[in-house]
Amino acid sequence: MNPRRRVLSREEGASWERIGARYRAPLLLAQFPPEVPFGFLGRVLPTTEEIELSLEAHRYDPPRALALLHRARTVAAAELATGGEGAASELEAEQTSAEALGREVARRVQELWRVGIRLVTTGTSRPGVEAARRRLEERLARFGFRTRVPRYETREALASVDLVHARARPSGYWQTLPTDGLAALFPFGDETVLEPRGVLVGLALADASPVFLDRWSHASHSWGMFGTTGSGKTFASALTLLRSRWMRRELEITILDPLGEYGEFLRAIGGSVVALAGPGSGRLNPLDPITTGGDRREKAARVGAMLRALFPSLRDEEAAALDAGISRLYELGSEVPTFSDLRRLVADSGAGHERLATLLEVLTEGSLAHLDGPTTLRPETGPVAVDFRGVADDQLAFHLAYVLDWAYGRLRDRPGPKLLVVDEAHLLARHAATEELLERIVRHLRHFEAGMMVLSQNPDDFLERPSGRSLLRNLYATAFLRLPEVSPATREFFGLTASEAEWLPKARLPREAGYSESLWRIGALHLPLALVASTPEYEFLNHTLGPDRPS
Repeated sequence: MNPRRRVLSREEGASWERIGARYRAPLLLAQFPPEVPFGFLGRVLPTTEEIELSLEAHRYDPPRALALLHRARTVAAAELATGGEGAASELEAEQTSAEALGREVARRVQELWRVGIRLVTTGTSRPGVEAARRRLEERLARFGFRTRVPRYETREALASVDLVHARARPSGYWQTLPTDGLAALFPFGDETVLEPRGVLVGLALADASPVFLDRWSHASHSWGMFGTTGSGKTFASALTLLRSRWMRRELEITILDPLGEYGEFLRAIGGSVVALAGPGSGRLNPLDPITTGGDRREKAARVGAMLRALFPSLRDEEAAALDAGISRLYELGSEVPTFSDLRRLVADSGAGHERLATLLEVLTEGSLAHLDGPTTLRPETGPVAVDFRGVADDQLAFHLAYVLDWAYGRLRDRPGPKLLVVDEAHLLARHAATEELLERIVRHLRHFEAGMMVLSQNPDDFLERPSGRSLLRNLYATAFLRLPEVSPATREFFGLTASEAEWLPKARLPREAGYSESLWRIGALHLPLALVASTPEYEFLNHTLGPDRPS
């Protein structure tokens, strides 16, 4: 004998439904914002309230999809031509978007979908579910969604999904989206990165899941980190170095340290510090071709870049004469040239170069005469930091350039994994020649199992010239801490959404939250992360970096 089934009472209101003791209040997404991150809905839905989510999608066949896009493009063009309703910028964007999407659909890169989505708040009281729906409306509105409560259409809105055909639904239920738009709606997108043998770089702000990156498993071993003073760049980079050494004890570390912030940290992990302007620090001969493995033509190009940074006022004819002198120096000069050799070649090259020869005197008789001679600096094995404090500001780019060249030679000649940190890298971006030098080194380091960490305050410093943009493209991962503002150029280059560009100037600082908030760009992923240290790590770094560090 079959048990008797209980028939639940049902009641329908203007915008809710009750079945038995349970109330359901539907909400539709009538209009989407221009941009949303993948897995967006999973982050918007509260975890403390009962909310049902249903999503159905029906694919348009390609001819139908192309016809819809053609119609959308034609309507936008007609309204633009006649000055119809709608802002011109929005109509232009719609026309351009339809054209671009049409090309992608024709190439089968994207497809077009009829997508229905509804959110339903549930509970045991009508006021409760309606209040929950209002809170959900407010939350979605803050992110740019326009929502709609289906009044007197509750039954149609809550009808079950037909897996084959698209049912008749209330206005605001159906949307036409490309494949990428549909993918962004799935709430189960997991953007956590757990690369084997990677180091912990941070915890996802959305759910505190850890993100591990292994720089050595990718074509480029180099990362970038950008943030304003006080955003925590120095602490974050030192934390990454510390964790990298734990994972690979053989890791060689070289730091170019213009502000002298890493000295105690390097000594604490068994390294040494070279004070470039200090007494008895030894000499690095910027002209020694050993840094390029004896490639004298490449060395000549690097020396030209260094000296153009030192003498930015060179006239075109002087720059040409200097390049010619450097070329002759490496073609006909001694095995290890000096600045005295170079100045003699320029002085003997004929009339018209007297000013250039005078400028070069600073390297033979002036404040930089200590560089005129063979290399005597022999740092100990292990981590090393070069401290640039005390170097004249107008000579800093020159010193950074030849020390960068020296560090490149050091990394090339040593076996095993190596990491080069270039702090205040914008100083090299000031001059086209030194920026090109930095970009070439970033491209070549991976051939020697080496990577670079480029630290600077603003990515805009590298977007003015092709060499700077190439450098940024060759970084596997880029971390943005708080930026004073996000320029249109930065947003376009890195593919940042409007919400990401608005958030970065508000990202929390260490002095506010006890950790840095950051946005990491890892390939196609954009991950908001908290840069968090364990208690032992924090105590160690706070002691060795100092609590009053400027950045």
